[in-house]
Amino acid sequence: MSTFPISMANPAMFVGTLPIAADVVVIGGGIIGVLTAWELGKRGLSVVLCEKGRIAGEQSSRNWGWIRQQGRDYAELPIMVDAIPLWTALPDKLKDAIGFRQRGITYLARNKDKLGEHEQWLEGARAFGVDTHMLSRRETETMFPDANCWIGGITTPSDAMAEPFVAVPLLAKAAEESGVIIRENCAVRSMDIVAGNIRGVYTEYGKIKCERIVLAAGSWSSLFLASHGMHIPQLSVTSPVLQTAPMPAFFEGAATDDRIAFRHRADGGYTLAPWSKHDFSIGPDAFRNFFSYLPQLRNDFTSTRFKLAAPKNYPDAWFTERNWKPDQVTPFEKCRILDPRPSQNDLNRVLATFSKVFPRVQKPQVLNTWAGLIDTMPDVLPIIDHAPIGGLTIATGMSGHGFGIAPGMANVISDLVENKRSVYGLKHFALSRFQHKSVN
Repeated sequence: MSTFPISMANPAMFVGTLPIAADVVVIGGGIIGVLTAWELGKRGLSVVLCEKGRIAGEQSSRNWGWIRQQGRDYAELPIMVDAIPLWTALPDKLKDAIGFRQRGITYLARNKDKLGEHEQWLEGARAFGVDTHMLSRRETETMFPDANCWIGGITTPSDAMAEPFVAVPLLAKAAEESGVIIRENCAVRSMDIVAGNIRGVYTEYGKIKCERIVLAAGSWSSLFLASHGMHIPQLSVTSPVLQTAPMPAFFEGAATDDRIAFRHRADGGYTLAPWSKHDFSIGPDAFRNFFSYLPQLRNDFTSTRFKLAAPKNYPDAWFTERNWKPDQVTPFEKCRILDPRPSQNDLNRVLATFSKVFPRVQKPQVLNTWAGLIDTMPDVLPIIDHAPIGGLTIATGMSGHGFGIAPGMANVISDLVENKRSVYGLKHFALSRFQHKSVN
């Protein structure tokens, strides 16, 4: 079986010397960092994006590729509604290259309780102008004639999809062509802070002077901040995914019930995954943040498998360094790419469920399997806020929601960087909702 579609052995795309100074340094080359850097560049700022490994080498290329309004927390929903037109406004050639298609996303219900949850969400979501509507049993059977296990559902025709491991590097290339400087295999080791304000960053290749930083480092953000005496309750979970070989299309959108998620791919195959199964590795941050996550654990305990330790050099591994100096090799260089092993048992169950749900559909041939490390917060909402350190903006904890909302979030983050008043209410993303320790 093949490995993850992005070959980490390939040479880096974004190479070259570093500039001495920039208006803004973005730390992290996932989709949030890439699109924020691009947006800041459009606003006339000089921007350098530093990625310790590969652009989208971690969760941004390993997600399901859903561009989803449906089911969003109401705090995210207005930003996501505005993100859809930003996706559709991309040049046609770029949209074709990244596999962007508006084929809708559907949530399916096997019982009245689940159908009621969907109805309840829609009742509150209508105020945001979504084109979501409920599906009857007959409509569901018409949409999925090869299945007969759902009593109804909810669908959003304007929701879309793209191919993540293709999309993010191509979006980064577009950002670079517009003037953003992007460097792969270039870890930011620490920040230069003078009197509580940003004065630059120390990378493994030297210092870049700047007065503004965007931290969009995904699962690594907590470790980076902790090295400066600032703590956020960020943890990460591992979730498996598989890619099938091309097969006859039985559905051209994306859908899920409470067991299995599936999306038609631009290459003719399908992306399949368990809807809510993940592994969590216990480490020092897990103990530190235990009480913050207790409500979430009570509500979702059966979906989580606990492991005693993360792999060596992972952000919350037991022996990962927590403190270092700017001239020392850091954990970011010791682990360039988080490449967790997927749970084969979970993927076997996905295939078995697929065959049970769609008995008349061709049995999928598995082409690739992988897993991603999803950074999350206790309330499953990100931190998008200024930090106590002057000039630092934090954009992390996307909790598996980051791919689709990224164009909208890039605008929100860029407004924060420029100290502009946001058109959105951001209190649900505020750093102050968690206890934290400020830098002296």
